[in-house]
Amino acid sequence: MISNEHPSPYGRQPSFQQKFSQPKPHIAEDTLLTSELQIERKSFVFILKENPRGRFLRIIEAGGAKSNSIIVPATGLKDFQNVLADMVKADSEIPAK
Repeated sequence: MISNEHPSPYGRQPSFQQKFSQPKPHIAEDTLLTSELQIERKSFVFILKENPRGRFLRIIEAGGAKSNSIIVPATGLKDFQNVLADMVKADSEIPAK
């Protein structure tokens, strides 16, 4: 025990790893549409899916040995599109350094 820690009055608490290392239950997902895009050395996969909680867009970026993904709920897709359009517009209007 570290000197500034005090024992819990409720008994031994599970460690961080014990609390979060249990696998999540599988939720069935239906794929509605898939699209791939290659930009330079990166590959992007856009997958529109649906599960009992609703629809969402999963964007997977694969570059080399690593991949990253984000999930955008369907309720935010219009906002996501507007922000992306603003970024594209700014890129064409702001001169490169």
